Amino acid sequence: MKIVFFGTPDFAVPSLQVLNDSEHEVLAVVTAPDKQRGRGMQVTHTPVKEFAMANGIPVLQPNDLKDDDFIEHLIDLDADLFVVVAFRILPKEVFDIPTYGAFNLHASILPQYRGAAPIQWALINGEPETGITTFFLNERVDTGNIILQKRIQIRETDDYGSLYDVMSVMGAELVLKTVTLIDYGNVFVHEQEPELASPAPKITKEICAVDWRKDASEINNLVRGLSPAPGAFFIHKEKIYKLYKTKIAGHDHLNPGEFRETKHEIFVGTGNGILQILELQAEAGKRMTADEFLRGHSFLK
Repeated sequence: MKIVFFGTPDFAVPSLQVLNDSEHEVLAVVTAPDKQRGRGMQVTHTPVKEFAMANGIPVLQPNDLKDDDFIEHLIDLDADLFVVVAFRILPKEVFDIPTYGAFNLHASILPQYRGAAPIQWALINGEPETGITTFFLNERVDTGNIILQKRIQIRETDDYGSLYDVMSVMGAELVLKTVTLIDYGNVFVHEQEPELASPAPKITKEICAVDWRKDASEINNLVRGLSPAPGAFFIHKEKIYKLYKTKIAGHDHLNPGEFRETKHEIFVGTGNGILQILELQAEAGKRMTADEFLRGHSFLK
């Protein structure tokens, strides 16, 4: 099949790679515009663009997905299918162009966790499993007919970073399988059940703030869902600290937000239970273990 691939972050690269290595033809990649970053304001490319340039795939970077010239260019490509992985919402003018439509890879078992941050919210909410879904695009976000799904068990040791990596690779396998089914005309879709839908809104700074009055398990899940980025944080003596790794450490009495330290360990009280801080980052510092942190810092001073 002749494919146009839409994607931006590194999560999308394995899907692009597996399609580029297959019998199918990737005509072009559509990705976010370049950005200027850092003190030197150097121009940086998206991971998807980096892969495309390294493999000789033409790149389109529209600011406006409804731009007439962009849409005309897509029409001229005469693609059979659009494949979308971690990209913006496509307007109907775009996803209606190819012969076989457009499908998206979503990092949840739809209709659960519709929205921008499905991996994070599955962890924050303490789900025992999540998954990946391919579905055909329609005008309502994340509501199209489901093509394929695959479930993934969430381990107690998983955080956003580890689950992101696993789902990126597994997602690529599902993308290729979906394209093959469409190519051979073996697609059997089913509608989503709206009564089972749950939201996965964009992560905001307010969501990242730790409330020590909550249960230790709830805070631990928040840390997992936001690690390594953007990171759960708390403020202590007017300084901001990010949490990267914690664990539940029993029910000894400490008031919410009260710290206890040993030579190598940091504990903090919550609304129910004790949380042990394993990895953290002080304001303007670097990520370090609790043992490393305690060599020069203390929450008790």
